[in-house]
Amino acid sequence: MSATNTVDPSEIAKFEAMAAEWWDLNGKFKPLHMMNPVRLDYITRQIAAEFGRDLQGPAPFAGLRLLDIGCGGGLLCEPMARLGAVVVGADAAERNIPVAQVHAAQSGLEIDYRHTTAEALAEAGEEFDVVLNMEVVEHVADPLGYLTACQQLLKPGGLHICSTINRNPKSFAMAIVGAEWVMRWLPKGTHEWTKFITPDELFALLEQAGLTPVDRKGFVFNPLRFTWAISDRDLSVNYVTAATKG
Repeated sequence: MSATNTVDPSEIAKFEAMAAEWWDLNGKFKPLHMMNPVRLDYITRQIAAEFGRDLQGPAPFAGLRLLDIGCGGGLLCEPMARLGAVVVGADAAERNIPVAQVHAAQSGLEIDYRHTTAEALAEAGEEFDVVLNMEVVEHVADPLGYLTACQQLLKPGGLHICSTINRNPKSFAMAIVGAEWVMRWLPKGTHEWTKFITPDELFALLEQAGLTPVDRKGFVFNPLRFTWAISDRDLSVNYVTAATKG
């Protein structure tokens, strides 16, 4: 793996330590498993709209080359492969890759998992129709440099989907105090509130990176129903953006 200036070794170490638990529904990645249905709903709808695909048809993403950067154990790679996309899953945490490979093999899926970075892939001239960049930008050392690499990885007309966590008192209470300290869904210190990015800041970074933001929505957790939903208005904690390469 090429060394780059956007990789934060301390952040990588956090996820290395949790690698074996990616597919444990009640383990340290329980919040992602709970959120995954709404993430997939947003991602599939955006891809279908951008590329004119019918989600009700067989293999609707056939012919599309998709990169999931920061793929972890493959929670998004596997459903994208099932929808027909040619999927590359990349992660800077080396221990995540064999976990993802084994699970894909058990699921009968062909996914190209690589221990690498967005910058290394861009330097190699790789190109994709879709780049998924989910819950990663808040963990890198240089968000603009990282997003610029993601832009370089997109073909003209490509789609970039990026989710992260807003920075405000509510996000500190929910994502850190609630998720890490109270519910203990994640180890303490998984997130740093100062690294969180507001939606306006992320839109500005995407534009500086050469992308055109076209949409943003909130992922909202209901503590009474213990469910997630997509919101047009509430971007106060978790949110997702879509941007295109002109």
